[in-house]
This record gives sequence, structure tokens and C-alpha cells, in this order.
Amino acid sequence: MREFKFAARLNSFRVGAENYWKFKNGKATTFDLIERAATVPGLNAVDLNYPDHLDGHTEAEVVERLAGSGVALNGYAMRYYTDPSFKIGAFTNPDPVVRRKAIDLTRKGIDSMRKAGGQTMTLWLGQDGFDYSFQVDYKAVWEMEVEAIREVASHDPGVEVSLEYKPNEPRSFALLPDVATTLLAIREADRPNLGVTLDFAHVLYAEEMPAYAAMLAARHSRLLGVHLNDSYGKRDDGLMVGAVHIQQTIELLYALDSLGYDGLLYFDTFPDISGLDPVAECAANIDSVLAMKTIVERLRRAPALSHAIATQNSVASQKIVQAALFAP
Repeated sequence: MREFKFAARLNSFRVGAENYWKFKNGKATTFDLIERAATVPGLNAVDLNYPDHLDGHTEAEVVERLAGSGVALNGYAMRYYTDPSFKIGAFTNPDPVVRRKAIDLTRKGIDSMRKAGGQTMTLWLGQDGFDYSFQVDYKAVWEMEVEAIREVASHDPGVEVSLEYKPNEPRSFALLPDVATTLLAIREADRPNLGVTLDFAHVLYAEEMPAYAAMLAARHSRLLGVHLNDSYGKRDDGLMVGAVHIQQTIELLYALDSLGYDGLLYFDTFPDISGLDPVAECAANIDSVLAMKTIVERLRRAPALSHAIATQNSVASQKIVQAALFAP
């Protein structure tokens, strides 16, 4: 089993800013967050949100600061919440001027990421959706979404563009709420550099099994990103990895190994909700995943598990998994 590389949500490291950066009156810059993230043992990379994390910084400055930090740039994540005009849609906004602004902002983000040395642009299109019956023309907004995704992916074919789905929030219904719908959009957009980012908590409250979603993404497109966290399946809780769904997380890691996934594991967790120390929380996530990796390797050495899965014998498979979990 390959060695894992880890990335983390940069905004997590704002927790306790008023104490950590007292000399700056608690006002942390993007570079301050990078420096704090770099103190986590074993953390390899970060993503930057665009455009907000680039505010006041050039790509050359980002390259220089990352080079001195010991962490690399994985890619960018587009954010459309900084512009109020995107509230009722970014790629699906009814105003063609606003829609064009969202597409052009994304293209500009791809160019910026290229200059900064990133490879994967993650699109979470949370503003594209609806809240009421009779609010949208479903055929029209679907076509707008697919056309915009196609245009963005075509802008730089050498860049990976990954779609991160989520059932809802901020909209009551997201246009890309689950893996099947996301894969359908990718199929229609028909660009080879498109793929899927799975967020564990999003998958759970889409009522999906993470390992199954990973298989579908890899089979019908490309699995370009995996966001690890945990939740109770009702919302995007952003809990620490394995806090609730240990077996499902281990099965996902087992599936990723089977699929040959060689991307980063990104911790999209929210230590800010409980005021946790973000450095300790991120380190705990890394420790948890490395412990689960040991379990996965143990399961790989259990040929009876393959037979139990092939015969769909859940009693046998549970005995094997429990023995691997609780072995001394």
C-alpha cells in the first residue's frame, strides 16, 4: 500500500487567531495560515481558496512563501460566496452578465493556480441550485451548468478540474447533489480533464456509501480528490476523521487502495466549531489515518476477507474486520 500524502483546509488554522497572532491583533494573512499549517508534523500540502486567499498576494509571492514553508500547493478551491450577486447562482445565475462573471472568475482562478504551481482546481458549486417549487427552469439551469463546466474545463486542458458535490447548503437543493448526478454532468460536459472530489461528510448525508461512491467516480470518470472528515450524516459537521464512521472510513481507504488512487488525502474538518487547537486537531487526523492504514494492510493480508466479500457473507467479513480493528 502506498504512502499517504496529506493536505488540510487552510482556514482551519484561523482558530484562536486572537491569541496566536496577538502582535497582529488577531488578523492573520494567508501566509500566516500557511506558516501555522506547516507546523503540523506530516502535513504535505495545502489548497488555497480563490479569490479570497490571493487577496493582496501575487502568485510569485505564494510560490516563494510555500517554498520556504515545507508544504506544497495542491491546488485551488473556487469560492463564489465573496460576491453577493452569486447568491442565486454562479454558473446558473439568471443574469447572463453575472453568469459570465462567475465563469470568467473561474478561468482567472485557473490561470492564477497555474502560475502558483497548482494542478487541481476544485469546484464546489454550492450556489447553483434552488429553494422553491417553480423557482427555476430545471432544463435551462442544467444546460447552463454543463455548458459552464465544459467552458471552464476547456480553458486549460492541462489542469484538472474536479467537481465536489454536496446535497444542499447554502441552497435547499444543490444542482449537483450526489455522485450519480455529478457523473452525469461530467459525461455531458465531455472533457478529459474533469473528475470528482469526494467529501466524506457530503457523501454521508447524500445517503451514499463512501467506498461505493469512490468506485463509481473512478469507473465513470476520474477520482481527483478525497476530503476526509466525519459527521452524523445529517449535515456537514466537519468532525475529526473516524470520530463516528470508523468502518466506513477504513472501507474507503481499502477501496482507494484497490482503485490505485494516488492523490492527496485532504482534511476538510472544522476545528473552529468547537474551538479546537487546529494544529493538534490536524495532527490527530493524520495519526488516525495512519492507524487506519495499518488496519487496511492487515485486511489485505486476510485472504478470507476477499472470499467473504465475493460471497457477500457479512457475518464472516465483520468478524475479520473486527479482529483487525481490535487485534493487540
